[in-house]
Amino acid sequence: MARPADLGTHFCPVCHRTSKFRASGHSVRPHAKCLHCGAKERHRLVWLFFQRCTNLFNGEHKRLLHIAPERALGPRLQSRLGEGYLSGDLNSPEAMVHFDITDTPFSDAAFDAVYCSHVLEHVLDDRAGLREIHRILKPGGWATVLVPISVPVTIEDPTITQPEDRLRLFGKTDHVRRYGPDFKERIVEAGFSVQCHQPTDFVTADEIVAMAIKPKESIFLCRKEK
Repeated sequence: MARPADLGTHFCPVCHRTSKFRASGHSVRPHAKCLHCGAKERHRLVWLFFQRCTNLFNGEHKRLLHIAPERALGPRLQSRLGEGYLSGDLNSPEAMVHFDITDTPFSDAAFDAVYCSHVLEHVLDDRAGLREIHRILKPGGWATVLVPISVPVTIEDPTITQPEDRLRLFGKTDHVRRYGPDFKERIVEAGFSVQCHQPTDFVTADEIVAMAIKPKESIFLCRKEK
């Protein structure tokens, strides 16, 4: 049987529908966005990651903090986790609470898990953000963190504030750095043990094609040791 992509269509693991995906993104990417639920490449990937590489959906009660909630995933996470789900952002009207990631209103050890995707590249003090995530996690808890990895070594300069300069150096007007694989060192500095997962660690080659997943997206699983 032909894979969905062979027929000009793809399969979305978030909404479980088969359809064509449309182009999307600042640098236009073909087959990026599901027509039904709006899930993009990293949303489809992280949904599979939650299912296959974490205990998030094992039926036990958990408190999850979803930072900067995405429309494609927020309602589905809330449906699965019920009252254990909480979303937060600095300004987004879709967030349930509002806070600065470097200074959250939560007590120590408040959450079993945190999901933070493509947020820290916007935060001037990303190290403070990572320390705050560590603080609000319970011992034994974990955070799933994604950032765009686009250079060999992280580059940043807090004196660069003009949008046009940030666009030229960091790729977007609201980014304050470009990350390299050394981002992992910042996670360790915050107190975590960390594993960096690639799609090929838990998604088959056929699934990468059928679901239009970026094969080089990095997912950092950060654990707060007991």
